[in-house]
Amino acid sequence: MTTRRHAEISGAGFAGLTAAAALAKRGWSVRVHERSSDLRTEGAGIVLWGNSLRVLDRLGATPDLESRAMRSPAYETRMNNVIKSQEDMEGVRWISVTRPHLYRTLLTVAREAGVEIVAGSEVSGATPDGVLTLASGETARADLIVGADGVNSAVRDALGIPLRRERSRDGITRFLVPRRKADLQALEPDTEWDNYIDFWNLEPRVLRVLYVPCNAEELYIALMAPVDDSQGSKVPIDLELWSSNFPHLRPVLEEAAQLPGRYYGYQTTRLDHWTEGRVALIGDAAHAMCPALAQGAGTAMQNAWTLAEAATASSDADMAASLSGWERRERPYTDRAQDRSQYYADTRQMAEGSQFQGDILETALYDPTDPHRHEVTA
Repeated sequence: MTTRRHAEISGAGFAGLTAAAALAKRGWSVRVHERSSDLRTEGAGIVLWGNSLRVLDRLGATPDLESRAMRSPAYETRMNNVIKSQEDMEGVRWISVTRPHLYRTLLTVAREAGVEIVAGSEVSGATPDGVLTLASGETARADLIVGADGVNSAVRDALGIPLRRERSRDGITRFLVPRRKADLQALEPDTEWDNYIDFWNLEPRVLRVLYVPCNAEELYIALMAPVDDSQGSKVPIDLELWSSNFPHLRPVLEEAAQLPGRYYGYQTTRLDHWTEGRVALIGDAAHAMCPALAQGAGTAMQNAWTLAEAATASSDADMAASLSGWERRERPYTDRAQDRSQYYADTRQMAEGSQFQGDILETALYDPTDPHRHEVTA
C-alpha cells in the first residue's frame, strides 16, 4: 500500500485552484491556504484563450463555464470612434466571462476533486526541502509546495529569489456592469454591440475603454489612463471626463460611475528562477504581466497544469530536478508573452488595430495538454 503524495498550495486564486485540481485529479492529497477569510476573486471580467480553455476542458470545467460566457463575433479596434480593424479570430478559441463565474467554477472543480481549501490561513514562507510555514507559526511538510500567492508572494520572498519589476506609464480600472445593449444601440444603431471593442483616444489625451461582453446580461469594461493623469485614474471615475471622450458609451459609464473600484498600474515581474527545491511558483508570484494580451490568468493556468503533470511524473528523490526541468521547458512561452505584453504597454501599439496575428497568437494557440507539444519535427 503506497502513501499518497501531498501538496501544500499558498493562494486560492485561479493559479492555485487550477494547480490544486490538476494535482488532486492525479491522485495527490492537496491543501490550499487562502489568506482572505472569504473565498472570492477581485476584478470584473476576463478573456480566456485556447491555452487556458484546454486546461479547463481537461479539468471538466468547460460546460459549466461556457453556460455563462460569450465568444464575441470579432475583436474590434477603434481610434476616436473610427473603426481601424475587425479581427474575427478565425481558428482561435477564445471566450469572455466574468471573474466571479470563473472563480466559482474552479472552486467547484477543486472541491469535487477532493481538495481541502482553508480560508483565513496566511502563509508566511516555505523552505526548499518542503516545509510550509503559516503566520500562526504552524508548519506543514509536503512533497510539493506551490506559491500561487500573487505579486507580493510570501513564498517567493521567503526563498529570496531575485526579481525585477518593470512599471509602465499606464494603468487600468475594471468594472462589471449591466450590458445596457438597447441603450447603446439607440446611440449607435449600426454598431455590433456583441463585439469585443477596444476604444482608443490618443488625442487630446490618452484614454482607452475596453468593452467586453461576458454574457447576455453582464459587461466588463476596463478604463485605461496614464499613471500621471490624476483625473483619468481617479476612482470613483469622473463621469463627465469619460463620457465626454466616449459619449457613445455613456449608458455603461453611468453604471461604472456608481461603483467603487481600484486603479492598477501596469507592471511586469520577472524572476531569476521559478523553482527552488520542492517549491514552484506560478501566476503573478512568478510572472505578473501587463494585460495587453489578456494572458495573465491564461499563462497561470497553463503553468499550473504543466506543473502538476511534471510533479506527478517525477520520483520523490528527483522532485527538485523535475521542477527545474518543467521551468526550462515551459517558461519560454510565458517569457515571450510577458515581453509582447510589455511592448504593447510601452508603445500603445494596440491602438493601430490588426494586432492578433502571427507570433502574437503563440500563447493563445499553445496546447499545454498535448503530450507531444515539445517534440521537434524535421
